[in-house]
Amino acid sequence: MDKQNIFDLSKEELSEVIKPAFRAKQIYQWLYQKYVTSFEEMKNLPKELKDQLQANYYLDPLTIVKVEESRDGSKKYLFALKDGNTVESVLLPMKQEQSDEEGKLIHHTRYTICISSQVGCKIGCAFCLTGKSGFKRNLSAGEITTQVLMIKRDNAIAENRRVNIVYMGMGEPLDNLTNVSKAVRMFNDLDGLSISPRRQTISTSGLSSQIEKLGKMDLGVLLAISLHAVDDVLREKLMPINKAYNIESIINAVKAFPIDARKRVMFEYLVMKGLNDDQRSAKKLVKLLHGIKAKVNLIYFNPHSGSEFGRPLEKDMIAFQQYLVDHGVLCTIRQSKGLDISAACGQLKDKEQKNDPA
Repeated sequence: MDKQNIFDLSKEELSEVIKPAFRAKQIYQWLYQKYVTSFEEMKNLPKELKDQLQANYYLDPLTIVKVEESRDGSKKYLFALKDGNTVESVLLPMKQEQSDEEGKLIHHTRYTICISSQVGCKIGCAFCLTGKSGFKRNLSAGEITTQVLMIKRDNAIAENRRVNIVYMGMGEPLDNLTNVSKAVRMFNDLDGLSISPRRQTISTSGLSSQIEKLGKMDLGVLLAISLHAVDDVLREKLMPINKAYNIESIINAVKAFPIDARKRVMFEYLVMKGLNDDQRSAKKLVKLLHGIKAKVNLIYFNPHSGSEFGRPLEKDMIAFQQYLVDHGVLCTIRQSKGLDISAACGQLKDKEQKNDPA
């Protein structure tokens, strides 16, 4: 019998196969809070149970192939899966550790971890490198959760230090909704990584029907929409998925999505020079978002080899932002991180494949 990835099991599923059930809680804590790398390290388990675990499960669904570290502290990870496929994740330090004049810690470093949900992607966005290699398969729930676990372990981030998670890496999360929703619940387990759904943001290219399904699950997660254009003509050019899920259908699905009263729906807007960075686009975006508790995140296009799109000018980004703010739309400009490394989704994977053509 082939061994199973133990991280694919929720605590409840583990308690159904491991008796007595309290052992499942202990195992879960060893896995997600004590960062063990072998069953032998689970000191409070009887030997026969550790032998049983060793015979039926494995603890290494991912292995680190390569890490690139930026001057700004962000790290890009390339992980290998058991079947030889690879995915990427990114550790982003959002706020640095702060101490007072006496050296007393005021604030810990705050991190966001960007994770993948698929090997490759079906969506085929014109500006994205991930889709160029095609779609291979969905990631399992355990392959999703262990991206965060391994990054926390690799950076010695204490188990009680909470992180924010964004499903914005390789793949379309809502195209893998079953495993992504399971991962959301597993992240939230208090005996695991204990990451609240309010710290988890699911980003989608706009699969309207799946947005509706996610909303009915009422997981409590935050929602981000990769919009990138304000009319269907340009959006279909940038994102072919718009032919099936046009802007109107996305806006309608967002309006029905349950969101915490203290939170907003994020609209990601990738700004490309001379394409969608003008005041006319800003005006249409304000009109589109009317009636939605929204926040717009303007993103500089991050150029990669072979791309036809360019990075916008800073003055155009600021003017675009100012128009939105002046018309009542909360808007920020994402400060690009990792520009000196393979920061865009798919870049590190692409680079590694070119270096190893076999």
